[in-house]
Amino acid sequence: MKTNLSSQITLTRIPLRYYRPENAFEHSVLTRLEKIPTNIYESAEEGSFAIAKEIATQIRKKQDIGKPFVIALPGGRSPLSVYKELIRMHKEEKLSFRNVIAFVEYEFYPLANPSAGNLARLKEELFDQVDIDPANIYCPDGSMPKDAILDFCRQYEETIQSVGGIDCMLLGIGNSSNIMFNVGGTTISSRTRMVLLEGASRKEAARTFPSQENVPAGIITMGISTMMNARSVILMAWGEDKASIVAKTVEGKVSDAVPSSYLQNHPNAKVVIDLSAAYDLTRISHPWLVTSCEWDNKLIRRAIVWLCQLTDKPILKLTNKDYSEHGLGELLALYGSAYNVNIKIFNDIQHTITGWPGGKPNADDSNRPERANPYPKKVIVFSPHPDDDVISMGGTLRRLCDQHHDVHVAYETSGNIAVGDEEVIRYCEYLRDVCEKYSPDSAVKDKANEIINYLRYEKVENGEPERKDVLFMKGTIRREEARHGCRYSGVKDDHVHFLDLPFYETGLVKKNDLSEVDKDIVKALLLEIKPDQMFVAGDLADPHGTHKVCLDAVLAAIDEVKDEEWMKNCRVWMYRGAWAEWEMDHIEMAVPISPEELRFKRNAILKHQSQAESAPYLGDDERLFWQRAEDRNRATAELYRQLGLASYEAIEAFVQYIPLR
Repeated sequence: MKTNLSSQITLTRIPLRYYRPENAFEHSVLTRLEKIPTNIYESAEEGSFAIAKEIATQIRKKQDIGKPFVIALPGGRSPLSVYKELIRMHKEEKLSFRNVIAFVEYEFYPLANPSAGNLARLKEELFDQVDIDPANIYCPDGSMPKDAILDFCRQYEETIQSVGGIDCMLLGIGNSSNIMFNVGGTTISSRTRMVLLEGASRKEAARTFPSQENVPAGIITMGISTMMNARSVILMAWGEDKASIVAKTVEGKVSDAVPSSYLQNHPNAKVVIDLSAAYDLTRISHPWLVTSCEWDNKLIRRAIVWLCQLTDKPILKLTNKDYSEHGLGELLALYGSAYNVNIKIFNDIQHTITGWPGGKPNADDSNRPERANPYPKKVIVFSPHPDDDVISMGGTLRRLCDQHHDVHVAYETSGNIAVGDEEVIRYCEYLRDVCEKYSPDSAVKDKANEIINYLRYEKVENGEPERKDVLFMKGTIRREEARHGCRYSGVKDDHVHFLDLPFYETGLVKKNDLSEVDKDIVKALLLEIKPDQMFVAGDLADPHGTHKVCLDAVLAAIDEVKDEEWMKNCRVWMYRGAWAEWEMDHIEMAVPISPEELRFKRNAILKHQSQAESAPYLGDDERLFWQRAEDRNRATAELYRQLGLASYEAIEAFVQYIPLR
């Protein structure tokens, strides 16, 4: 089974030479705006392997001369693949950690339960699986008395110096550019200290806790000075949600507003990223500014949209002068004039617009994004959580139903941990009251009372999995909300499928890896329905990574059925909306949404009542999901208008996925 096909999607639009220059000269040309050495890899796994290999090399060099190797390590999701590879090298390549001294970069404070702390996770993810001496692991104590914190922080820095200083510091980066938990405004002289978790840093920490309410008040973290004193620093970042901050770190000005930018002044720092995280770097996003380009339709479209926004002109008003003055003279040489490029791109974008997302029957489809036939189509909409369908493509879903296609919706996970306890209490109280009237001796009433009492008076957040009966109630709430949303959108009751993929059912924020069982469940549905059209969530900025795993499950299943005759005639469309939106250069189908349809879409989202206002996982965006969806859909429509195309209330956008061969 191919388990990481989502990481290959970007390869269809970025030429190899932009991120793997052929020689030193080409490298210097492409990277002349980058102020930190930056290595770009095709996937997070490939980048992680390179980091692990470098760390292993440094460990062995120190072993050869009989000296310890001192490393500082972060928690979180970014280093997990690095740790897995180091464990593999220990087990299969005899890499020993006996000479390694490890300093944990931060720890939450106060910790009521040590098992919820950063050290506990690092032990599980790395330390307990290699031969490091436990006496060589140093970490802040999350349960020390408050009056001991200042002395501890001073001693922590002294301990680092006593073992010879840090040889290598491995770092992740937060969406707000925080390094460890040094947020905007942190000075370059800061050292290990206690900081309060507020705002963006609190949201960042919430990714490893059940909810923001469970995040401790503060954290003991190494400082910027600690980082600058390390002999080498490796900053890693994976995924498109890190693209903006990577660009600010690597190409922006050094500023305390962007603490990661201090690395520009480090003599031996480097950045290791995947293609998705590299996407806002100039050589990837605007390569015409640093090199001659390999022009294809998508890159030309990207350049023209950029030029329109820079000059505040619609496409058809761009002139030869506009092209020449902004580094796009190559296009004039290729096409002869601005008019020729303008009309090509205008028509290209115009042809993405369709009111018939399933294809318009009995119509010429040569310039339409979807085929006219077959009609009606068998359609599957895959939704990672039980609301992503209506949040991201609710207008398109309703239109597919109104246009009489045979629409199925498949919810890949139960979404149970995203239901607040108060929701369960409310439903259990309702259930109890109904039983009291119609079946007072019912075991159901007893179970409802048991759950109410547990959640109100007994439950303690201790990092353990949620109780099975509570998870069942939470999953049932989301299931019925999803069924109601589908019914409102026009999907038949027997066309709603709940896959409950096992990777998700841990009862914890942390999920299991994708398995054959997950893929087989998706594959079985595909073989049962044999769709003509599929919609899958390509929104990989989900802060807990569930969207990516769900996409990988569908793509792995598609990979195994791609040679089936029905699959050869099936089109796969990727949607976004809950966390991000497709950029204009990638949009291949744009479905206009009228004001009335946008109202219907909002109502469908609001059927998911447990997620309306109190959802634990709203991420860094304070807006509610219906607000995010409307704002993004309106912004896409506004961009089309600014480019000189028709003006719509809103637009939902899609990109076609072509199975790899």
